[in-house]
Amino acid sequence: MSEIKVPDLGESISEGTIYKWLVKEGDTVGQGDVLAELETDKVNLEISAEEDGVISAILRQAGENVAVGEAIGVIGSAGAAADSSAGGSAQGGSSAAPAASPAAEAPAAAAPAPAAPEGAAGSTAALATPGARKLARERGIDLGEVTARDPIGRIAQADVNGHGADGQAADAPAAPAPQTAPAAANKPAAANAAPQDGKAVERKRMSRRRLTIASRLVEAQQTAAMLTTFNEVDMSAILDIRKRRKDAFKEKHDVGLGFMSFFTKAVIGALKTYPLLNAEIDGEELLIKKYYDIGIAVSAKEGLVVPVVRDADRLSFPEIERQILGLASKARANTLSLQELQGGTFTITNGGVFGSLLSTPILNTPQVGILGMHKIQLRPIALDEETTVNRPMMYIALSYDHRIVDGSEAVSFLVKVKELLEDPEALLLEG
Repeated sequence: MSEIKVPDLGESISEGTIYKWLVKEGDTVGQGDVLAELETDKVNLEISAEEDGVISAILRQAGENVAVGEAIGVIGSAGAAADSSAGGSAQGGSSAAPAASPAAEAPAAAAPAPAAPEGAAGSTAALATPGARKLARERGIDLGEVTARDPIGRIAQADVNGHGADGQAADAPAAPAPQTAPAAANKPAAANAAPQDGKAVERKRMSRRRLTIASRLVEAQQTAAMLTTFNEVDMSAILDIRKRRKDAFKEKHDVGLGFMSFFTKAVIGALKTYPLLNAEIDGEELLIKKYYDIGIAVSAKEGLVVPVVRDADRLSFPEIERQILGLASKARANTLSLQELQGGTFTITNGGVFGSLLSTPILNTPQVGILGMHKIQLRPIALDEETTVNRPMMYIALSYDHRIVDGSEAVSFLVKVKELLEDPEALLLEG
């Protein structure tokens, strides 16, 4: 027999949430089989079986928070599981009548089948998950009155929630105002059903990643003196290069020539000129980084993630495009590793792929700069007092931490990015 434990999640992560179980009690599993998926602040991880056997117990349910090293299930040997199952059936059959006598006042017809083993065990709470026990304590619900839907009689959080929703939590102890206790117990159910005004709503729990994203975005706005400056780029030269070179580039490197490699190179060139945009604040000191790990924001099903292209200044255009393509594919398949998400010295985000014309990106702390790309749109541009032409233009935005980056430096940084993009040959000179 062995416990299924939450594995080490990395030095910065101490807990996660069980996203879903891929097995159920009684299933036979082999060593290396994936048992459950764990959601952390950054990625989803798989928990695998460390030996052959049968799932004899699932201790923590989907949606519950668990800590590193915590046991969330048990794997027993196939033979032991069969013996235990047979013994349990026999015990249940022999103890059904005695179990009813201590609770003569409880209607026998309403008692579920698993109630007998619970009475024999002497403690209903022993067959409740930790989350269910905690919820029952908070609501003042006696677990002995909760009906378990689990075949072996284990009470889960959903059973406690259902008990409260059905109004079965009759006597919540120590309620100074008896009328308020049922109202509190029924609140989740009322929110999921139609409210009193007749307008339907849906209550949906936020995922751990969405909660982390929300927390970090609020933290960035509360801790940094964030400011955004804007400019616009004439994309004519880049579009011309892509039109002339994209087929040969694709054939030679087996990857498309996109916009991100141009923007990554332009950002690196500007960071070399204005290094404070590649720094972070550490107490009363500045850490000015002499390397260029560029984060690329990717929209995935579970929320925005920012995988990092390492040492981007040393990569060629096809290498950058290949890495970005691979990281984006992993992000959408939810297979990014923690290593691929950690660090980063500066971030690029492209709202233009969704049609955004202009936005103010929020810093990816502890970074002090983020560049926002937007939709390319034909706009009339005055070349001189007499000539106006239509050009493919893109607004670009730089959000920065004004605590260490002055406005003049931020504006100059963005002008440098603009100049490099409008003259792509200069990107080669920037190395």
